[in-house]
Amino acid sequence: MKPTVAVHGGAGRWSLDEERKRAVLKTLREAVEEGLTAAERGSAVDAVTAAVEYMERSGLFNAGYGSVYAIDGRVYLDAGVMDGKTGRAGAVAAVEGVRSAVRLARFVMEQTDHVIIACEGARLLAAKAGLLEPHHKFYNEEKNKRFQEVLEEARRGRWHYKKVLELAGDTVGAVALDRDGNLAAATSTGGVWLKWPGRVGDSPIPGAGYYAENGVGAFSATGVGEVILLMLLSYRARNELVKTGDVAQAVKNVVQQATEAFGPDTVGIIALDAKGNPAYAYNTKAMARGWGKQGEIYVDL
Repeated sequence: MKPTVAVHGGAGRWSLDEERKRAVLKTLREAVEEGLTAAERGSAVDAVTAAVEYMERSGLFNAGYGSVYAIDGRVYLDAGVMDGKTGRAGAVAAVEGVRSAVRLARFVMEQTDHVIIACEGARLLAAKAGLLEPHHKFYNEEKNKRFQEVLEEARRGRWHYKKVLELAGDTVGAVALDRDGNLAAATSTGGVWLKWPGRVGDSPIPGAGYYAENGVGAFSATGVGEVILLMLLSYRARNELVKTGDVAQAVKNVVQQATEAFGPDTVGIIALDAKGNPAYAYNTKAMARGWGKQGEIYVDL
């Protein structure tokens, strides 16, 4: 079986100049390539970890070094990973100063008895895993400026939660099928601008921001975290896939359900079925996405 990897860089408006758009598409392609290389050498879990970590490091998305600021001006990370072969998942939430939240989530899955570790407990694990990073790496002048703009909008009563999707850059995620037919999924995010410290979104929650099950499919969601949480979007997509047998129809159905329940501009999702067929759906203006297998890579925005 040929390994297949699909990635997303978030659903939203994605109003970019041509230079920035090229950079995003290039990074999506390289993330797919990283995932495929990892899958060729190892497992589906290796593939999604490598792909998501690559996007975290890029600084182009709202994950890793590109993560947005909470109301207190600090950066808090969420991430989760799930192994479709074992059914195990690991996640971290509201953690600061971590080099790769997805790699720490994998550490939780493989090296602890837990599923989700949050806040200072996650930092303690990061120290054991050698994943601590100086806080200053998560801050830059561009984000400082945007933070002040968003604060001013909020003071004037013009900020509302769904406006986060108007910004370029959102949650990142990946799904993968390896040569042995194993599936995996991972998601990572910096949350939303002006979130309350300690807020936990969908990204670390199995069945919401991500889900993988051998013989069925793998899913990674993006959008308004509270909507994805309340919908249990990824697990709902899993159920739709079982019901319809068509991965494209499954993700289309769950996005339509989210639109009916919560309105447009709320969610997006990528998926792979057990045969490696990729699919995606979203109800926003755009979604950064890509997928590939050996000798074939596709990216779009």
